[in-house]
This record gives sequence, C-alpha cells and structure tokens, in this order.
Amino acid sequence: MSEANDILSADEQLIQEEFSNLLNDYLNSNHRRKVERITKAFNFANQAHNGVKRRSGEPYILHPLAVARIVCREMGLGSTSICSALLHDVVEDTEYTVDDIHDMFGEKIAQIVDGLTKISGGIFGEKASAQAENFRKLLLTMSDDIRVILIKIADRLHNMRTLGSMLPAKQFKIAGETLYLYAPLAHRLGLFSIKTELEDLSFKYEHPKEYDFIKAKLKATEESRRALYDHFAVPVNNKLSAMGLTYEMRDRVKSVYSIWCKMESKGVTFEDIYDIFAVRIIFDPIPGIDEKNQCWDIYSAITDIYRIRPDRIRDWVSRPKANGYQALHLTVMGPDGQWVEVQIRSRRMDDIAEKGFAAHWKYKENNVEEDTELDKWLQTITEILESPDPNALDFLDTIKLNLFSSEIFVFTPKGDIKTLPLGATALDFAYALHSNIGYHCIGAKVNHRLVPLSHPLTSGDQVEVLTSRSQEPQPEWLSFVTTARARAKIDAVLKRTRKEMAKSGETKVMNLLTRSEVEASVANIEKLSVYFGFAKRDEFFYAVEKGDVTLPDNVKKLLKEKTDNVLFKYVKQALGVTPKPVKTPEQLPDEADKKPSYDKTKPYVLREEAFERNYVIADCCKPIPGDDAFGFVNDDGSVVVHKRSCPIAMRLKSSFGERILSTEWSSHKNASFEATLEVKGIDSIGVLNIITKTISEQFSVNIQRLTIEAKDGVFEGKIKMKVHDVEDIQKMCVTLAKIKNIKSVGRIAD
Repeated sequence: MSEANDILSADEQLIQEEFSNLLNDYLNSNHRRKVERITKAFNFANQAHNGVKRRSGEPYILHPLAVARIVCREMGLGSTSICSALLHDVVEDTEYTVDDIHDMFGEKIAQIVDGLTKISGGIFGEKASAQAENFRKLLLTMSDDIRVILIKIADRLHNMRTLGSMLPAKQFKIAGETLYLYAPLAHRLGLFSIKTELEDLSFKYEHPKEYDFIKAKLKATEESRRALYDHFAVPVNNKLSAMGLTYEMRDRVKSVYSIWCKMESKGVTFEDIYDIFAVRIIFDPIPGIDEKNQCWDIYSAITDIYRIRPDRIRDWVSRPKANGYQALHLTVMGPDGQWVEVQIRSRRMDDIAEKGFAAHWKYKENNVEEDTELDKWLQTITEILESPDPNALDFLDTIKLNLFSSEIFVFTPKGDIKTLPLGATALDFAYALHSNIGYHCIGAKVNHRLVPLSHPLTSGDQVEVLTSRSQEPQPEWLSFVTTARARAKIDAVLKRTRKEMAKSGETKVMNLLTRSEVEASVANIEKLSVYFGFAKRDEFFYAVEKGDVTLPDNVKKLLKEKTDNVLFKYVKQALGVTPKPVKTPEQLPDEADKKPSYDKTKPYVLREEAFERNYVIADCCKPIPGDDAFGFVNDDGSVVVHKRSCPIAMRLKSSFGERILSTEWSSHKNASFEATLEVKGIDSIGVLNIITKTISEQFSVNIQRLTIEAKDGVFEGKIKMKVHDVEDIQKMCVTLAKIKNIKSVGRIAD
C-alpha cells in the first residue's frame, strides 16, 4: 500500500512541477496576468483525467500540460489558448460536455475546445473519407478561430516528441501524416521552428539510419563550423558596433531533414552541400528609422567586407512571403574561401519567423497590413471548403496544393501584385483575379507576348488575361492548373455540366423505351448500360447526350437476348463490368477465413520461399531488401511494400493508417530485384566498356538495359539491373565512383 502511495505522490509531484513550469512560462510572457483562470482550467482537467495513464505509463494530464507549454512558450499565445490546450481532451475522453466547459470557462474557450473535439483524431481516421471530412472540419473551424489549428499543431508536436512509446506501424502512420499535412500547415502559418522540428522528428522515425548518419556528420564538423563562424564574425562585429547598432549575431545550422532532402534531390553527398551553415543577424531597430532601410544598411556594411554572390540575394523585406516571413538573405564569400549565407532580420521579423501567426497579433496595432496575406489564404481555404462533394483523397491533395511553401509574385497590367504557388499557370492567375475571368479565359499576354492557358508563370511576369463570353471550362484544364482555388472552381462547373447532360440523356433513353413498348425499369436500363459498355447508368446517359452512343430505333429485340449468352458475357468482361456472383450465406464464412490477418505488434517479415513472395513490390518506388520500407495491406489482404520515402506511400500513411505494417527483410540472397543506377562523368574513350565490365565481372549481376548520352564532354548514363539487396547497390556505387572520370554514381527510381 505504501509503495502505491509513494508512486501516487511521485506522480502528483511531477504534475505540480510541470504546472509550475507552465505558470513561469506564462508569467515571463508579455500577456496579461490571468493566473487564476489558468489554475482553474488545470484543476478541472487534472480532476477529469485523474487516474488515466498514457501508453508510456505517465499520468495523462502531463500531455495537456505539455501542449499548453508549447502554446505559451513556443507560440506566444495567451490565457485563452493555454486554458483551451489544458482542456482539449476533456470532452472527448471524459463524461464532461462542451456545455460544462461553456458554463465554467465561457463561450470562447468552449468554442475552441469544441473545434478541437470535432477534429480529434481526424487525421487518425481509419477511412480516407472520414479523415478528409475531419480535416475539412479542422479547416472550417480554423477559418473561425485560428487558435484551433495552432493548438492542434502543438498537440501533434508533443505527440511526435513522445512517439517512441508507440508501436512501429503507428509510428510510420503518424510520422507520414505529420510530413504530409502538419509540417506544411505549420510552415504556412509561419511556425518555422515547429515546422523544422516536426520534419526532423518524422524523418528520425522513417529513416533512422540516415538520420543518425547526418547527425553524426554534423557533430563531426561542428568544430570546423565554429572556427569558420569566429573567423567570419570578427570584422562584421567591428563594423556593426561602429554603426551604433544593438544586435545579436549567431550561427544557424540547416536541419537534418532539409540536408537529407537536398542530398536526395541534387544527388550529392553531405560534403557537397555548401549552405549547411548560415549566419543570422537580429537587430533592435533605432526608433524613427524604417526597419527596411536598416536591413539594407547592414547589407551594405557586410558587402563592404566580403564579396557578394549576386544570384543569391533574397529580398523578403520589401515583399514578405505569404506566411508573413520577412528577412533579407545574401550569400557572400567568407574569409576561408567558403560561401556563407547571411540572414538579416529585425527583432519583430525574428519573432514572427519563429512564432508565426501568433506574433502577428502582437504587432498588428503598428502595422495593420501585417497579416493580410494570411487572411487571404484563410478566405481561399473557406472557398474550397464550400466546393461541392470533393472526393476524399482529391480533397486532401487540393488542400495540400494550397499549403505552398514556394511562391512567385506576378503583376497585373495595372501593377497590382498577386502571390501564386511556384509552377502556377496563366489560367491559375485568371482564377486568382476572379472566378468569372477564369471561366471565360481563352489565353493571356505575359510581358506583352501571347501565351496559352497552360503557360507556367515566373516571378516578375506582368500578365494580361484575355477572355471570351463563349468560352467555358474544359476537362483538360484540370491537367494544368496548380492552385486549389482554380481546381475547385473548374471541377464544380464540369460536374454541374455533366449532371445536366446526363439528365438530358436519361430523358432520351426513357423516350426510346416508351417508343419500343418496353418497361422503363431499373433492370432494363442496367442491361442497356452494360450492353453499350458502361458500369454506371449516369455515364451511359452522359454518353448518349454527348453522341458517343447511337441508340437503335427499337431496343425490344436487343433486351430480349439472354444476358448470359456468350457475346454478352464477352462484352461485359472486356469492359470490366462482370457482375460478381452472389454468395450464399454458407459460403461467406469460408470466404472471410481466406483473408489473412496480421499482428501489428510485431514487424511483418518479408520472405521469399520457393520463388513465392509473401508480399508485392510497389511499382511506384520499387524497394529492394535493405531499403527502409513498410507494408500496406491491400483490399485483397496482400501486403504491398513501399519505400518509406515514397510520395505515394506518404499519402497512404496519412489516409489509411490502420492498414500500415512495420516490416523487416529476411535474407534474399537467392532472389533478385530491379534497380537503376545513374552514372555521370567526363566523356572519354572506353568509359562505357569499363563500367559494364566492372558491373558484370565484380558483382555478377544481370544488366537489363543501359542508356548513355554524351554532350559537351560530359556523359550521363542509366543502368537497369537485377540485384539481391541494397548492399549490392552500395558496394557497386563505391567501386564505380573510384573509376577515373566518373564524378557521381547513385540509385534512382526508374
């Protein structure tokens, strides 16, 4: 008994300690002192969650406390958000209702808690449609009160920090959806440090070896970076101090995840990335002098000392990013012959960069236009949510399109600026101006030159949209718009038009049946649909109206044919509309027994025995033994294996979490898998012969295809082959890289 009491008192001590830390964080902020209100919310939540433990074994109340601390300390939000964070799981996990919260804490906190309860576990939904619907609720609530999504992001951040206590399959699922939705959302709301941590934590669980490798590399090069910074900083400090500035200068290291992304996308090694290290200067502005001018004064001082790289200047001071980020970036040649990126920000700009949207409110009184870009984005999200009947996964992708992190600035003929995502086309720009301009758009003039609707725009373009009243949205438009707004508007019109045409087609079919003296029953219409090759009646009606189907004058004879004759069966099978045989109740249990079940508490071992595999290789990423991979249980019960870094896999983890399996490879030395190597180097006589000889003689692998192109003294080749596992590939890359004139070797997805 005394041991239980000791545990109880240890837990209570831990809870009180964490609550004291929360109050200290709050009292150190610049918010009004509403300690009583926070204490009341804590006591209420603590009593509601009393006795409940997390999977890690710690008291549950420590989770809401941790979320409240993130909201306070890392986002800079006030007492309303802190109370809402403390209470965010009460309605879902206990007997209390939103009305109870309303009675005790008022309307605003009740509204936020209600919003958080509605979307609770939304992205954890078992079905894609349920998940999309919950994400839709999240965004709808967000457009009412942004604090809902900020607390939800804080909740996800703490879940990621404590993900180690989860089962591997759950880890992949949560890490996948974090990278897919939460990190872009945090970035879009300007929560830069949180976005970086979410990405790094996701990467840590998805690719532990690569994560540890880059971490070790950063540790090993820490001393040389410190020496570089010290050498670089001395003359800059002297110059800025002489200008009478109050500032701080520090070095910033690129995140593990962004280093890996750059290594993957550029096909380079850790050593080849030159912007791992950057210098950040944060200054306290001199009253009465414009912040922008002070940024350029510091820029001028640095370029007096070091030589600048002109193509690497980024002016986000004059035109902030869509998420509110402001800074002046330049790259200079440091004293040790290395390029060094310098970021110049005022204290206000740094606050907004680190704490995002929450910091906007702090400065709004001084600058009313501070968050107009964000307001516009929320308005766009609301418009998308109002679009009719989006398919679940399409809806998520549509929203994802709008979480763009790279943007371009395009000018109207009158000189107004529009912000669009990178890759946006002339048609996207037309829809950004107004829906009606988009609907009737026939082309555009970009910098006074006539271009088609699909023309991709670049920053600085001046665009004039050309319209015609007779123009209407076309199905092919969906293939070249990139913004969510344009896609939603086009989709809505096309669906409406298709529905109207299907209605007219239906009338024609009904009239024909009446003329042919045939009953206009569902069964007869189904027979006609299948006869002409359509699985759905609406598609058949649409084809009739469009003229793709020519109806006979009399359908009586046609419908009298037995539906099981050989020709009819052949037509149905060819069109993939073969009806499934009806199962008797006696058959159903046997059928169900055939579908395998999987133990998610253990990794699923990927085996090949007697040339039979207990899994299927995904065509999108073609993993091989040794790759970081996971399993996805298909509708038929088979396990499809994807690389953890595969973009399609990321979508699956986000949408079908319950079907994810953690996997491990068994020995596959008798099996072979397809892999493609990309080789680049200086073109020279006999280089191709040396490559093929090395591969076939030293590694005994079967080369399936080899393509090589040489231009201006440089060659680029792709070699498709059969290998046993990742180890084969790694050894091959090391050996080939040693051949004279070969500059890079790496595996690519074919």
